Amino acid sequence: MEADVRPYKGITPTLGERVYIDRTAVLTGDITLGDDASIWPLVAARGDVNSIKVGNRTNVQDGSVLHVTHKNAENPDGYPLIIGDDVTVGHKVMLHGCTIGDRVLVGMGAIVLDGAVIEDDVVIGAGSLVPPGKMLASGYLYVGSPVKQARPLKDEEVAFLKKSSSNYVQTKNDYLNEAS
Repeated sequence: MEADVRPYKGITPTLGERVYIDRTAVLTGDITLGDDASIWPLVAARGDVNSIKVGNRTNVQDGSVLHVTHKNAENPDGYPLIIGDDVTVGHKVMLHGCTIGDRVLVGMGAIVLDGAVIEDDVVIGAGSLVPPGKMLASGYLYVGSPVKQARPLKDEEVAFLKKSSSNYVQTKNDYLNEAS
């Protein structure tokens, strides 16, 4: 069974090289997946009223929801969803019209809302809520609801951010090899 990749108003998701999309995931509309990206079971991504970009080697784990905010008179650009390279999006995460930098780990069950900007090299703890328009500076762990800066990341934690995405690239390669 093929992945559920659907057009919306004539725009179909664009897939990079060596992408894995689980057959239970649904991707609709203006979505771009970078090379070696992986979309795991039960992910819903709707690029219907704005665009979604998922970077190279980024993984979006089981049950996560990716969505956007429409363009309007008060906000002519709306809020697209932009996810950088080497990002790990944990299980059941909600990303809505925000910008996520490179080498970020978004913990399980976290919610990141419209206009939030997450800089590079950040960890967002499981269950955290990032309010609309909040900016999270590079190099820190953030936790809580609403999220607060907890402490600087240790060197080994920063190194783990890239390792996490690399692990998912290998796992998705295993899945792709099984399918061939």
